[in-house]
Amino acid sequence: MSFRQKLQYHLVKKLGISNKDASNLILSSQVKVNQIIVNDNIQIKPLDEIEILNQINLVKDKKHFIILNKPVGVESTLNPDIENNLLPFLPQIKGLFHIGRLDKESEGLMLFSNEGKIHDKILRNKNQEVLKKYLVKVDSEIDEDFIIKMESGIEILGTKTIPCKLQKLDSKSFNIWLNQGLNRQIRRMCYKLGKEVTKLKRLEIGEIKLGDLEPGKSRELNIDEISYLKNLF
Repeated sequence: MSFRQKLQYHLVKKLGISNKDASNLILSSQVKVNQIIVNDNIQIKPLDEIEILNQINLVKDKKHFIILNKPVGVESTLNPDIENNLLPFLPQIKGLFHIGRLDKESEGLMLFSNEGKIHDKILRNKNQEVLKKYLVKVDSEIDEDFIIKMESGIEILGTKTIPCKLQKLDSKSFNIWLNQGLNRQIRRMCYKLGKEVTKLKRLEIGEIKLGDLEPGKSRELNIDEISYLKNLF
């Protein structure tokens, strides 16, 4: 019997935890397979329904992964000495840091963790292809020339932006997908084409979606979202 068909292996891959922690979850009756609590490293099948109880306390020194819908007017900092910081919108977790930023006048999806390896994977890997989706509104009408130039790349900050995808929503708004993160990139790109951004909201980072999370609210990522982040590279 392959160890890859065993429950413990599944938990290690799905949760990003050690073999010891996975074994402890099973032995402490924290795992259900097809609605039945199991206490052994049983063989599982691809369509088995696996549920982990008390997910908030999966392991000692749990690694946290938080999504926040940052409101407009909030600075992307956890420094308590800076006015309008992020701290009031997040759970009190030791060692938490933000993975990427949004400027003060932008809103939407931000990720936070106390797992340093995730920070490195998302921000420091030059070959990463994690697309980030934004909703953008501008102060004047969008034409075909604007779309072509935005998608082809704009000269900003001494470099040309990487080609991207843009979807027009109405006369003054669009969705844009980027796998680049230059300083105030979307605002600078639009400005070069004679438009001012009036609203900028990040909706997605890869498979992590903001969904219906209200402004100023945060939540822990679910198991599938954490697994996605841990398997990016």
